[in-house]
Amino acid sequence: MERYALFIDGDLREPSGGEWFTTENPYTGEPWAEIARGNAADVEQAVQAAQRAFTQGPWPELSASARGLLLHRLGDLIAEHAEELARIEVRDNGKLFSEMRAQLNYVPQWFRYYGGLADKLQGSVIPIDKKGYFNFTRDEPLGVVAIITPWNSPLMLLAWKLAPALAAGCTVVIKPSEFTSASTVALAKLVSEAGIPPGVVNVVTGFGNEVGSELVAHPLVRKVTFTGADSTGRRISEQAARDFKHVSLELGGKSPNIIFADANLDDAVNGAISGIFAATGQTCIAGSRLLVQDSIHDEIVERLLALAKTARMGDPMDPATQVGPITTPPQFEKVLSYIDIAKQEGATLVLGGGAAQRPECGKGWFVEPTVFTNVQNDMRIAQEEVFGPVLSIIRFKDEQEAVAIANDVRFGLGAGVWTQDMGRAFRMSERIQAGTVWINTYRAVSYMSPFGGYKDSGIGRENGIDAVNEYLQRKSVWINTGAETGNPFVIR
Repeated sequence: MERYALFIDGDLREPSGGEWFTTENPYTGEPWAEIARGNAADVEQAVQAAQRAFTQGPWPELSASARGLLLHRLGDLIAEHAEELARIEVRDNGKLFSEMRAQLNYVPQWFRYYGGLADKLQGSVIPIDKKGYFNFTRDEPLGVVAIITPWNSPLMLLAWKLAPALAAGCTVVIKPSEFTSASTVALAKLVSEAGIPPGVVNVVTGFGNEVGSELVAHPLVRKVTFTGADSTGRRISEQAARDFKHVSLELGGKSPNIIFADANLDDAVNGAISGIFAATGQTCIAGSRLLVQDSIHDEIVERLLALAKTARMGDPMDPATQVGPITTPPQFEKVLSYIDIAKQEGATLVLGGGAAQRPECGKGWFVEPTVFTNVQNDMRIAQEEVFGPVLSIIRFKDEQEAVAIANDVRFGLGAGVWTQDMGRAFRMSERIQAGTVWINTYRAVSYMSPFGGYKDSGIGRENGIDAVNEYLQRKSVWINTGAETGNPFVIR
């Protein structure tokens, strides 16, 4: 049984309450590590360390270029340890090793990109209309940032937040999901090895009501960035608003994946399969609503079922496995409950529909790839985020109806459009209410391109230049050049 401690002020520390909790391997269902159970006292220590690092010591004295170099070093260290970190994540969240290894091989690019951006954050000189004055702006770091990450892709989604926060000059306290904390602690050790000063990055593991709430409420925290359920995001936003904290939220989705009759059907079916069953549906951008034009509906369903039936479930460390387990027992039960709800609402179950009873699944929390047809868009299965391998297929007649169905949901994170008509592709990209629209592809992301949601899918943007601005505040500086005398309080 391994142990993962807190990481505060550059050191691994025992939890102040002396308590630990176990984390289970979703494939075996058995505990494999103990995680420090942090509390309010640990949050206080971490936030104070982050505040000291922000106001004193070497971090605020570093040039932007030097700060960027440290990010490059951290990226290189992550690259060196990518396979080790990926293995930890698989043991903790049950996702495929092939997927986690690909993510960890890509994660260093976030630190390299923002390391290169750190010394290119520039203010501007404003040609002010008042004689005798020189006016310019400067962008400055917000201060201590609380980073709260989910269990589905812990280090990838941490990188989306940590890299731009450090590039901006902020310090951070990270609260990973209690279900998948180990890899974040492992990465924290690399932070020290990279030479990033103590206190700049801190990790407090534990539960939401004991660590997360305390962190969000702490008066020294100036920004909260969160990825997770919209219900939790709403509570965080309300709590942060009491102290006028900056907030960015990347929340849930109920993304439409839309196939038109003129699409390349082979590509579209492959895109539909990967859009929902890759990552076992445990991704906020899962294409959980498949909108299919009437004239090709039956053909698409036939092709999709034929392909989905071949999906190999089992050990996520096995390269041949295509669908892994659900990460947590509560999520496992939630997915099964939504399958029951869909049946009760009158949707037609055409594939799967329950816990996987296969020898290769062992004692893990597996749900069969599940497909429903005859789904109406007002059904709960089409409106609420399931976060599992459950696909709802909805018919549409024409472009106008496809847009209406796509937008008739409170989420707006992502959407896919499959068509060979580029005019239609542009029209759909304009009319769909989502932060990302993919045309003839799905689930593509990059450190260079902004990502975020419309409506209940969140506020703020991650990735690209937009992300670093989420951690900065703008200051306007006025200088009297002495070219004009008189009452400085007279507005001219």
